[in-house]
Amino acid sequence: MFQTLIEVILPVFIVIGSGYGLTRSGYLQATHIEGIMKFTQGFAIPCLLFNAIAHIDLTATFDPKLLGSFYTAAALCFVAGLLGARLMFKRDWEDAVAIGFCCLFSNSVLLGLPITERAYGPDALTGNFAIIAFHAPFCYAIGITAMEVVRNRGKPGPAFFRAILSAMFKNALIVAILLGFAVNISGLTLPAVAEDALGLIIRAALPGALFALGGVLVQYKPEGDLRTIAFVCSVSLLLHPALVWIFGSALSLKQDLFRSAVLNASMAPGFNAYIFANLYGRAKRVAASSVLLATGSSLVTVWMWLLLLG
Repeated sequence: MFQTLIEVILPVFIVIGSGYGLTRSGYLQATHIEGIMKFTQGFAIPCLLFNAIAHIDLTATFDPKLLGSFYTAAALCFVAGLLGARLMFKRDWEDAVAIGFCCLFSNSVLLGLPITERAYGPDALTGNFAIIAFHAPFCYAIGITAMEVVRNRGKPGPAFFRAILSAMFKNALIVAILLGFAVNISGLTLPAVAEDALGLIIRAALPGALFALGGVLVQYKPEGDLRTIAFVCSVSLLLHPALVWIFGSALSLKQDLFRSAVLNASMAPGFNAYIFANLYGRAKRVAASSVLLATGSSLVTVWMWLLLLG
């Protein structure tokens, strides 16, 4: 058990901790971390996703059982977060949507990919990439639609739909995924020199993003709203993977896809949870603190899920 922690999980958190420590000490400034984060999340990770989708075997990868298990559970966690924030913690509807988004958006790229790869090898990432291909579009579609509905109190119109589409298609991850699908379906091939350059960029994506994530976490202060934050952490780290386990077992999901689905679901809320809250100016402290505390807590909970998965 201890070996699992050391070999699989701890290296990822050492990289995150390095970014946190160097930024906290003042060796790196916020502007440095911003630059790394902008490069990784705005360019390198989109390149990684583009490359993965462009080369993936669509007929073998997109198992409806996998996507159904993961995203049914994710949607239920959004509802749980939304209703919990509204009914249990008496937050207004806009705050409740932002808190529901925190429960919905697991960190499938920055944490899910490296942990799954270290646990089961690069060949085990097929399920991860299938989930990631729909992750940002699915989550933002739910979050943006719900927020626009409560903000406009259910008054549809052309402006309403334009706001949703504009918010979604300004996201670099979504654009990269769509381009990857276009290349894959069309059968186009990139020149060898472009593939080599893409490979160099991709190798910098995950370690750079993990390091920058640590630096970004310095600004998150776990203060106030502790009951709400604990609720978000519980939904993200425990309820989401438990629901995926139930649905995946009921559907007899293949072992490699089952592992990918449960592990992705067990990740802490992603940085996009804070981006979403900041975009609308709602529940920002809950989102920020949830990212920080859940990321730290996942060191233990992910270990638990790895042990259960065997």
